[in-house]
Amino acid sequence: MLPLQSALVVLVPEAEELVGPFRERYDPSAFASMPAHITLLFPFKPPDEIGEAVFDTLSQCFTRFGAFDFSLTTIRRFSREVLYLAPEPDEPFRRLTLAICDCYPETPPCGGRYSSVVPHLTIAQISDEPQLERIAVQFAQGSPGRLPIRMTASEIALMDTLAGRWQVRASFTLR
Repeated sequence: MLPLQSALVVLVPEAEELVGPFRERYDPSAFASMPAHITLLFPFKPPDEIGEAVFDTLSQCFTRFGAFDFSLTTIRRFSREVLYLAPEPDEPFRRLTLAICDCYPETPPCGGRYSSVVPHLTIAQISDEPQLERIAVQFAQGSPGRLPIRMTASEIALMDTLAGRWQVRASFTLR
């Protein structure tokens, strides 16, 4: 059973065909129905604390931001456990994260575990470094001609696990 949690993300359905097979096997969030995404803020608030006031605050927060184009072009790693695609440019994602944190300082990114925000789309998250290396090679071999993936971020999804799996609870349009 998943713990009750929520997150604010940019969904990236354009990447699903390429990253989906890897995420289904190697990303715990995909096991729980989280689609391909770039996280803006996780964890956010407990789902039972999210009501109209939170929706209104988030809506006001996001009205300052316009939709923006980005590409997923580069395969990178966090330490020995995470393989990901880096968005370019990544600054709009950072600005969105910081704006949310300004509204909700009690919910720092990654629970405050890291000193900086690194926008990314996870391909695989496992603690076996040799296996992660094999996954990286497989992914790189399967991605020529399929990267970059270009898209527009026009909406923020508030996801939660109230139903026992990740689902969209609300969406906020960027102007």
